[in-house]
Amino acid sequence: MSGEAAEIAFDRVTKRYPGRAEPAVRELTLSVPAGEICCLVGPSGAGKTTAMKMVNRLIDISEGDITIGGTSVRSLDVTALRRGIGYVIQQVGLFPHLSVAENVATVPRLLGWPKPRITAQVDELLHLVDLPPDDYRARYPSQLSGGERQRVGLARALAANPPVMLMDEPFGALDPITRARLQHELLRIQKELRKTIVFVTHDIDEAILLGDRIAILREGGVLAQYGTPSELLARPADDFVSRFLGADRGLKLLSLRRLDELELAPLDGVAAPVAAGSTTLRDALSQMITAGSRSLVVVSPDGAPRGVVTLDILAGLAE
Repeated sequence: MSGEAAEIAFDRVTKRYPGRAEPAVRELTLSVPAGEICCLVGPSGAGKTTAMKMVNRLIDISEGDITIGGTSVRSLDVTALRRGIGYVIQQVGLFPHLSVAENVATVPRLLGWPKPRITAQVDELLHLVDLPPDDYRARYPSQLSGGERQRVGLARALAANPPVMLMDEPFGALDPITRARLQHELLRIQKELRKTIVFVTHDIDEAILLGDRIAILREGGVLAQYGTPSELLARPADDFVSRFLGADRGLKLLSLRRLDELELAPLDGVAAPVAAGSTTLRDALSQMITAGSRSLVVVSPDGAPRGVVTLDILAGLAE
């Protein structure tokens, strides 16, 4: 497979296990457009990881098919398929006896890349994940923090320029501060590289932050709803989806929009706290409540006032 991002399509995919009455995944049908992040979420037993592992055939498909760029994964040599997919897991799985550079170089080395090309790719990726090569190239996993190990794991997954990446709870074992930092790091890298990513998480807030699209699965691997975060939050398909999204889904919806997107009221001499136009509506609401103000003056990047947003406007948007 080439390095250009490719669409992933699930066509009535089912996984049955011998001795189990119910399938782990039942007739899953959805498409992940090239260059987008699709988050798979749902309760335990919903088949999220099973669905993801069928993409690279770590788990065999019982019925239906999965295609990458229009090619069935069943038609591809399994070794070539797996080497052409980046895989990031919660436990990272770095080789403890190999240096950072050697870990990142694992797949390019297996693919027979010449050494100068491997060295250049390793250094470029370490820069990309904010681990300066001169400082980190020769270190070993035991010398790294959890967040640094996860960054190395991400660089390793990107090393052969795969069109598709599979990420299974990659930030789940990290502390909240490191987790938030790496979530935003992934968004920064994705903006630059535009890979097609299937991302498994139990955390609906993480899915809303990272996902271009979200697939919510019920127990038994049945698709409950699939769409963009704003579509799901604004129009949940049923009570199950609504409960899974949480009672604060109105506030979550505010986190997807920024002050720049609103039609602002005129200034008219209003004296109020100031917020940048890039501020999310949820953060703007929090700022108003903390400051005890019913309005904010929205400013442009150079600090010039652009207009006013009020508490009533934000409260109405959250309903």
